[in-house]
Amino acid sequence: MEANIDDMSGELLGHTMERLLEAGARDVFFTPIFMKKNRPATKLEVICDEAHQELLQEILLAETSTIGIRMHEVNRLVMQRESLMVKTEYGVLRVKKATWQHITKHAPEYEDCQKAALKYGVSLREVYQAVQNGYQKEQEDEE
Repeated sequence: MEANIDDMSGELLGHTMERLLEAGARDVFFTPIFMKKNRPATKLEVICDEAHQELLQEILLAETSTIGIRMHEVNRLVMQRESLMVKTEYGVLRVKKATWQHITKHAPEYEDCQKAALKYGVSLREVYQAVQNGYQKEQEDEE
């Protein structure tokens, strides 16, 4: 779903995003655009399942100034995901692992790393690196 909005503040858009995500949207994002008469505006886009569509439409119409919503179906390829636990000097932290055919990706879980960085008084970058190192070590130990 998408709507072009040219008369709302960033605070109201941010609130709308939070409401949409809480109500089941898979993703919500904004793109700066220019509308007719060269007016700056924001394109609000919502990715959702059909089961959440009606509720999300209601939120869009209630919380924004838009009077119309464009909708179109899209296909989606999703990698197989799992959450793993990795031992680090900052505790046991989660890593997201995604696979598809022969492709594997992994990434530290942001919220876990942020909490650890604050708790231990180190940079988020340092915690990310510790998680990466811990994950790599565990992979090597399995081989």
